[in-house]
Amino acid sequence: MATTMQSSSQQVTESKHLWRIMAIGMLAVRFVQGWIYWGGGSRRFIYGPQKINPAGHWMAYKFQTAMPGAILGTSHLISFLLHHFVLLYAGVIIFSAVELVSGLMLISGFLTRLAALLTLGLSFTLMLLFGWQGATCIDEWTMAASNFGMGIALFLVGGGAYSIDNWLLKTKPALATKGWFRWLGGSEPLPLSDLAFKKLALTLFWIAVIFIVATYSYYRGSVITPFHGDPTGVKVHHVQMRNLQIAPDGSVTVHMYVNAGTASVPAHIISARLLNYAGKVVEIWDGKQLSHLAAKEIDNDYAYQQIRPDPILGLKAGLGAAATVHLPVSDSSGFLGTSAGPYQLQILTINGKTMSVSGQIEG
Repeated sequence: MATTMQSSSQQVTESKHLWRIMAIGMLAVRFVQGWIYWGGGSRRFIYGPQKINPAGHWMAYKFQTAMPGAILGTSHLISFLLHHFVLLYAGVIIFSAVELVSGLMLISGFLTRLAALLTLGLSFTLMLLFGWQGATCIDEWTMAASNFGMGIALFLVGGGAYSIDNWLLKTKPALATKGWFRWLGGSEPLPLSDLAFKKLALTLFWIAVIFIVATYSYYRGSVITPFHGDPTGVKVHHVQMRNLQIAPDGSVTVHMYVNAGTASVPAHIISARLLNYAGKVVEIWDGKQLSHLAAKEIDNDYAYQQIRPDPILGLKAGLGAAATVHLPVSDSSGFLGTSAGPYQLQILTINGKTMSVSGQIEG
């Protein structure tokens, strides 16, 4: 009996020793994961509060740039929030606060597993919204993918070395027997059998594999298909047009949406022209005419990224900007309005790309 008890005690001691070594090994991961999210939240609340100031160039602009490439329906969610200021502002504050708090919790090692789960949720959300961005190496995907894996590892093994969790356990040893503390903290193994832990770890592993490989394949290929550029074309701006309406006098109304390109610089539309059914140009709006469009001629969908006249280059529009644009009869109009159509409106961007949409004369 004594031998059995001694053997059991040795196993417990060895198990604690192994978990302690693992926790120390995860210390750098815990700190880095924590600092990444602490940095995101602290930039907005402490070091750069203009990022959450609605009177300036705040986070709403960033969220709108994510809209063209956001996946699994999150683009519709962004659009909804952009039209409802209270919900949008609350979302920005809550998201930033979760980043700040969960990051601080990981840095200090307070309720480590809970903090890891919070960052796991943040990584998942950021992947859906921004995973497509990054002109050369899908930077946002890399960040979200790394944080996703780190969050799973921290949840499973805790990483409770040199932490508030350890201090609490030493102060109140009874916490080691509390299931809630072992699930939320980071100093003790999860209250699971070896088999149950293995099943949980493998389940999370396969979730990570499927999520990371599937998003990478969608954004860049290189899995079962050749490498390809991001579906939204992050290097070159693209303007999607629809609802072309042509008045009998030759004025044009069209909806424009910058649905691809880099978020770092705006798209520039330097000219537009209207062609008849025979392909003949019947109207041209050059950069000077576009740059002098009145404010009433541009009805923007959103209050943040917008399509606006540029003093020199015609029209400029940030990524995600959408508006109904009215082009009055141009100075060079040769429009006769003798045919119902079809007519084609073509626009030329500063990068040399031409985009078009077809429509009829309004009856």
